Amino acid sequence: MAHRRRPEHHYRHPVHVTLRVAKGLPSFRNERLYLAVESAIRATRREDFRVVEFSVQDDHVHALVEGDDKRALERGLRSLIARVTRRVKKVLGLSRAKIWGDRYHRRDLTSPRQVRNALVYVLANFKKHLRVTHGAPRIALRSSAPWFTGWIQNRQLPAESSPVEPPRTWLARAGWMKHGLIHPGEAPRFPN
Repeated sequence: MAHRRRPEHHYRHPVHVTLRVAKGLPSFRNERLYLAVESAIRATRREDFRVVEFSVQDDHVHALVEGDDKRALERGLRSLIARVTRRVKKVLGLSRAKIWGDRYHRRDLTSPRQVRNALVYVLANFKKHLRVTHGAPRIALRSSAPWFTGWIQNRQLPAESSPVEPPRTWLARAGWMKHGLIHPGEAPRFPN
């Protein structure tokens, strides 16, 4: 990512964030690394910033977040990234290694359709990378998908508390449902 000034942020808009892992590190889907990331998400609790959904892939992390303003969004993301970095370095036994390959990528979501598409993209991203065929009803275990309540089919929630916080923006809480609940068989489109 070029080091351009980040755009303004409006509190009504959830944000899709992608964090790319530096080359040469083991898969973040490894159980110990995944648990380090999940632990960091659980620990990132701020009144003005929330992680509302996430998924962990081999070499990147997707998250849907909300911030009350631009400053809250940036501070919340810095806090989240610092927590993930410390925990991952501890698991890997590294002190000076670079964990992230680049600055985070951010996309503000301004419509119900964009939020629904981002939810499918984040929660079913493993299908894109593992080339799981469309229609497969599996949900990602290395994500907040087991706790997600917007599936078209009722699912039993895990006994453990959710690592994410409930959304407060109308778009992420209810607006996206204008376009239908999500079927566990949905998947992001494969790149051409």
